[in-house]
Amino acid sequence: MKKSLSILLILLLAGALLAGCGAKGKPAESGFTKETALEAVGSYCRETYGWDPEESDPAVMYLEVSEETETELLLIFRSYTGAFVHFRVDKATGIAAMTEVVPALGVEDEAGTIDLHDYLPGK
Repeated sequence: MKKSLSILLILLLAGALLAGCGAKGKPAESGFTKETALEAVGSYCRETYGWDPEESDPAVMYLEVSEETETELLLIFRSYTGAFVHFRVDKATGIAAMTEVVPALGVEDEAGTIDLHDYLPGK
């Protein structure tokens, strides 16, 4: 009885320790919020599309959060060309699947994925 109680205690402590860690034993991150996702996607858009929110007309070029679920965020960037880039962000991993949409041409293309961790300050 004493031995099984000790084993149970060890398993509970190990489980509690591992619950706070990611897959590689590193502390788990709290996930992406609207704010961190906007920051990272905004950084990507500045780097990739030359977007400057301070100088761009917000009626022409903008970035917004369109939808949010428990596990996902949908951010939409509108380019000066009228094209939209949809970023479907996994809140737990920070991986964003991108879709480019050009309504005027009826075009919708998968544009790959990016890791938003690469676009946060300090990276």
